[in-house]
Amino acid sequence: MKKIYLILLTGLLFTVSSCKKYLDVNTNPNAPQSVTANLYLSPMLHWMVTAPQYDGRFIGRYTQNWTSTTAGTTWDLQGYDPASDNGAELWRDVYWSLGQNLVDMTTKAEAEQRWDLLGVGQILKAWGWQALTDVHGEIIIKQAIDQTRFTFDYDSQEYAYQEVQRLLNLAIANLQRTDGAVDAAFLGKTDVIYKGDRTKWLKLAYGMLALNLNHYSNKAGYKPDDVIAAVDKSFASNADDALMTYPGVVGNDDRNFLGPTRGNMQTYRQTAFIVNLLNGTQFTGIVDPRMSRMLAPSPDGVYRGVVTGAGITSFAAAQQPNNFWNLPATTAPAANTQGRYIFSDKNKLPVMTYSQLQFIKAEAAFRKGDKTTALTAYTNGISSHIDFVNARNIDDNQSPTQISSADKTAYMSSTLIVPASASDLTLTQIMCQKYIAQWGWGHLETWMDLRRFHYTDADPATGKQVFLGYVFPTNLYPDNASKPAYRIRPRYNSEYVWNRAGLDVIGGLAVDYQTKQTWIIQP
Repeated sequence: MKKIYLILLTGLLFTVSSCKKYLDVNTNPNAPQSVTANLYLSPMLHWMVTAPQYDGRFIGRYTQNWTSTTAGTTWDLQGYDPASDNGAELWRDVYWSLGQNLVDMTTKAEAEQRWDLLGVGQILKAWGWQALTDVHGEIIIKQAIDQTRFTFDYDSQEYAYQEVQRLLNLAIANLQRTDGAVDAAFLGKTDVIYKGDRTKWLKLAYGMLALNLNHYSNKAGYKPDDVIAAVDKSFASNADDALMTYPGVVGNDDRNFLGPTRGNMQTYRQTAFIVNLLNGTQFTGIVDPRMSRMLAPSPDGVYRGVVTGAGITSFAAAQQPNNFWNLPATTAPAANTQGRYIFSDKNKLPVMTYSQLQFIKAEAAFRKGDKTTALTAYTNGISSHIDFVNARNIDDNQSPTQISSADKTAYMSSTLIVPASASDLTLTQIMCQKYIAQWGWGHLETWMDLRRFHYTDADPATGKQVFLGYVFPTNLYPDNASKPAYRIRPRYNSEYVWNRAGLDVIGGLAVDYQTKQTWIIQP
């Protein structure tokens, strides 16, 4: 009997030993199950910059940054594509690409007292909720990473806004710490935006807080002083812009989403709305020098825009606007094709810019009644964006000439652009110039601006439409019942397939749910 026990024990030990060796053999050093905290960061920063460009193809048609070459497409008519995930890349990336990865990174960073990395993680979390709620309204926050659930309850947009503020305030506190294992070199290894400079991340946190607080402009509790204070602690110049570089050396993934190699913008064209803001139509004959550096001409050299929803065949062939790589409608981009402005393979794209924040400050000061401060910020916004355009047109050694100092001075010396007296500044000027500064990349904030003014509201002081020349298509998407879009429906393949009970509670199953105004723009 003892021999039997001995044989069994020996066999058991051999089995355990063999399993241990087997597991050792199957531990892949090239795909570790546990990684250092900073290795999570780069892919998440990539999606922070790139995901808005995916969804910008659709949001940009609501805002009339661009329109389809085909007449009457759904998004041009303020609609959406049923049973499709179009317009839901942010949803995917906030919950999946960031999701558990961001939880793991911040957990490790906190345990290791890497306060700078933790602060960056909190900024990423705040960015995700801000982006998602601004696009979709009610979103899932409290139960988002609960792996025991199969259905999820939505949280209010009011809660989402408060959560963004909480996270940004935590980030601001952590990014000011110098104790523990704060290490610029460690953070900088995978920080593809600021290379480990926590002071610039701190400025970005304040900028994001300013943006969040300014969205309360339609509410009685709006606090312009808090907006101004946050902007003043954020970016001091274009040198602080949160930019990501696309090196353009390995396939599509490290090339600009808007560039010619990826070909995502082949069927889009600039609109009459943006062209008329730059060609002098809306500003009494003053042609903006940025037009020829941002937009594409028609084959005959004239700058034209397509009326949203009308399609490119509304023009004769020689008058059809070129695409954003300055190629005619039927020409596909060849290898090494370059695009102007932000439409080249190796362009840098921003999360946030100094000029954007200056226009936020200008609006807040204007609403406060401090037009002197508003005019200074407004002037800074235009000047810095002209410099931004010049910088983007040399990111990839593109062909447009730089805007000269003389051209810049001539444009900004016009009192039709920059009033001689602060008392003559209008909300229309602030918001239209902000639209120009965000055109092509700032889709989420541009759409928020348009919705805060219900697209076509008038400036109370002048009686003019705030967004000069913005006109809806004659016929909107049929399910809208003649109402514009105020949100994008949640992601089809996660919510409408698997979480219909949660959607039903917030009215998300209604055919016109996309027209329901979000909480933040209501009084």
